[in-house]
Amino acid sequence: MICPSLLKKKGVVQADFVFFDPKPDDFHGVKILLQTYLDDAQWDLSGFVDLILAQTTVGTVVKIEGDDDNTPFSIVTALNLRRYKDHKCIKELKEFLLKVCLEKDVIKDLRLFMGEQANDVGLLVSQRVVNLPPQLLPPLYDALFDEVSWATEDEPTEELRNFFCFKCYLLVSKIYKLKHKNANQKNKRNLKRRSASDSGDEIVYIKPEDEIFHKLSLWSFSFPMQTQQVETQEASNIVVCFFWFLGPFPLI
Repeated sequence: MICPSLLKKKGVVQADFVFFDPKPDDFHGVKILLQTYLDDAQWDLSGFVDLILAQTTVGTVVKIEGDDDNTPFSIVTALNLRRYKDHKCIKELKEFLLKVCLEKDVIKDLRLFMGEQANDVGLLVSQRVVNLPPQLLPPLYDALFDEVSWATEDEPTEELRNFFCFKCYLLVSKIYKLKHKNANQKNKRNLKRRSASDSGDEIVYIKPEDEIFHKLSLWSFSFPMQTQQVETQEASNIVVCFFWFLGPFPLI
């Protein structure tokens, strides 16, 4: 699939973005995109990337057509938590999320859906470069949810088909929380915001679709990041959302 060109300030640079199935050659580029996925945790990130790239039925890597470097600009996929439960990276991811979740009314559900009901849960992994054109998002997510639907019919065994019968999704993503609403507007002009009435903080979404998923969530929690603090923001956070979503993806 070829998507719109990328525009530069000094003229137009032809840069058609193309959607590809994941493949092993994407390892280093995808690993860079995911390097702070769990903040500064020491975990099996390489194994996590291997899982993503091995699942070619569901998942998309976005690149620029004709790019000699073959650099991934985005990765989006959904991994069944039960299917991969014995892999070191998934065990460490679950341990990490249970450790950082300090909300008593959430941790019980978190443990349940990463344990007994893990077969119903898709870990929605979506990372990309900051300046990826936003018009790519609806077709990118529509492609993901279409692939999930097709996999429930087209996978060669009943077991594999069942692994894509997701009833809900778990999302781990980065946000900012602002305590001072008069912060430098120049540095925030491309970020989506939402008030957090429970704490008085203002939530700033780096990825606009995260605001949609957050609003759809049955529950969520956030925790402060130890890496990538930004001067004009009070705190970088990672938010974890649990939600149902069937698509199609709304326009942003």
